[in-house]
Amino acid sequence: MPVGPILLVAALGMLLGLVTGRFAPRVWLASTVVGAAAGLAASAAVLCGAGDWDWRSGAIVGGEPLHLHLDGIGALFLALVSVLGGAGAVYAREYWPDRAHPRSARAGRLWWSVLVASLGFVLLSANGLHFLIAWELFTLSAYFLITLDRANEAVRAAGWLYLAASHVAVLCLFAFFALMAARTGSWELGPLRERADLAPLFWLALVGFGLKAGLFPLHVWLPSAHASAPSQVSALLSGVTIKLGIYGLVRFSSWLPVPASAGWVVAALGTASAVLGVAFALGQHDLKRLLAYHSVENIGIILIGLGFALVAVRSGNPAWGRLALAGGLLHVWNHGLFKALLFLGAGSVLHATGTREMSRLGGLWRAMPWTTALFALGAFAICGLPPLNGFVSEWLVYSGLLGAASSHSASFWGAIPAAILLGMTGALALACFVKVCGVVFLGAPRSESSARAHECGPLMRGAMLVLAAACVTIGLAPSLFWPMLERVVGAWQPAWSGAGPPTSLAVIGRVHVLLALLAAAAAWWLARRVRARTPRRVPTWDCAYAAPTARMQYTAGSFAATLVEGFAWILRPVRHATPPIGAFPSASSFETHTPETVLEHIAVPIGNFVMRVAIVARRLQHGRVQAYVLYLLVGLAALTGVVLLGAN
Repeated sequence: MPVGPILLVAALGMLLGLVTGRFAPRVWLASTVVGAAAGLAASAAVLCGAGDWDWRSGAIVGGEPLHLHLDGIGALFLALVSVLGGAGAVYAREYWPDRAHPRSARAGRLWWSVLVASLGFVLLSANGLHFLIAWELFTLSAYFLITLDRANEAVRAAGWLYLAASHVAVLCLFAFFALMAARTGSWELGPLRERADLAPLFWLALVGFGLKAGLFPLHVWLPSAHASAPSQVSALLSGVTIKLGIYGLVRFSSWLPVPASAGWVVAALGTASAVLGVAFALGQHDLKRLLAYHSVENIGIILIGLGFALVAVRSGNPAWGRLALAGGLLHVWNHGLFKALLFLGAGSVLHATGTREMSRLGGLWRAMPWTTALFALGAFAICGLPPLNGFVSEWLVYSGLLGAASSHSASFWGAIPAAILLGMTGALALACFVKVCGVVFLGAPRSESSARAHECGPLMRGAMLVLAAACVTIGLAPSLFWPMLERVVGAWQPAWSGAGPPTSLAVIGRVHVLLALLAAAAAWWLARRVRARTPRRVPTWDCAYAAPTARMQYTAGSFAATLVEGFAWILRPVRHATPPIGAFPSASSFETHTPETVLEHIAVPIGNFVMRVAIVARRLQHGRVQAYVLYLLVGLAALTGVVLLGAN
């Protein structure tokens, strides 16, 4: 079936969901899922070789004729929007029901449909003005979804911070598109690689799209927004909306020339984001805030691949550049899947216990075996461990870096540090998720709410199972997805199309299948052993404590304290201690928290300074004409002085 009619079905499904969201939740869910399935089918058709889809209409929107286009790059991202848009809608019906949230649930369905539709329109737009309109629409709809629980002051503050950062990004993008339109004479978008005068505009695109992607240090809005939003919204924000920043960088680095140093700058920023994102995650006690910082980390991994692909284009090394780019693009999909799975798992924990604070959780695996198993699978994937999908994309990025290191060129000096730091990032991510799984799911409950936890229902569980199945499928059969990746790489750099898959990809698939079979056999054997034996209870070595309590377990802070101290120069951990006093102290406590250093120590002081300057400047606006004439004379005198000094 042609791509156009399938996209029409997707658009009608989203439109029906938009109309019925407030009063017919079942119709909304069905139409949203149908629309998402159609969007996925259209994307798969393009990625499987149906060819690019291009449609022009005589309809005028904002003074410009409507022009839509879907190629391999857009299809890769549209498929992710479709999967997470549909899975999140199913999850939301149970997680955020009308009976518990009678007003915000209706508004949430409406804004969910607007967000998913506008994300699709961004990916299809082939006109700069329409791109900006769709971009602003998805920014506003995401704000209303983040602030669904707007009675909470922290949620409102997170929403305003997100909105402020997003509009700084929009200003940069407006300047980018406006300057491009002024120089080319048209708002139409397409390949302009021969226009060297457009290359400096890349820096505007990097700031605008980097802000949306949560690139360090432009990530200041991301932790609070992802933590404060309802969990299905957090999954969509982390899995899809920040990827629109990556889409912008991938799209326009393909269509436009870039400065000679662009690849190195992107790779350096990606490396910093990967390492520092996971470092900040280690210091978090809030489960969703921890996951939000891992979004910064994984955006960094994606940008390492893109950055070295740009370096490869400049240096003429397609062999390893293709691998780095393919790894980064596959990680767009992989991160979207496992991060959405983790946020939905965190939502299941929050739904069952009412808290995101890890030090109030514990022992949940008994009451929530499905959530525990699915969250653990997502944790394995995000740490880049075989046999799951995270390993495959990171392996391709590593292959690109190792190819650059062996190319005996200047790329060696950047590829080796990047590979080392990427390996360190993986090790820190593993330590972080050992902390999360150990503190949240193992041990004994640390609070009454944790002791009373219950498993989630079939809709929430079904949405997580779909994402988990996708993580397993890509991990076990990576070669099946290479032709799609190859088409996306060819759309980005036509000269790189036509190469076959790396031989290591097939080997990885076979090894992953073997590992999965061994893991299943070991789990079956262990389960039989446990059922065959009656457990014998004996006292543990308790360090002279007759009755160990839940407070004697490691907390989130104590588990990662040593690693956090290693990054104290950037994390600036804050300690709150009440030391024991006297021979029989009545109370003592010790806790730490890690602030958002960039926000609190850089952005906020700068903002306060700007506000003070604005207050002083406002006092000059008092309405007296004589004073305004004086200001004019002083300005002219100063300008005259500058001119005279320049003449001398």
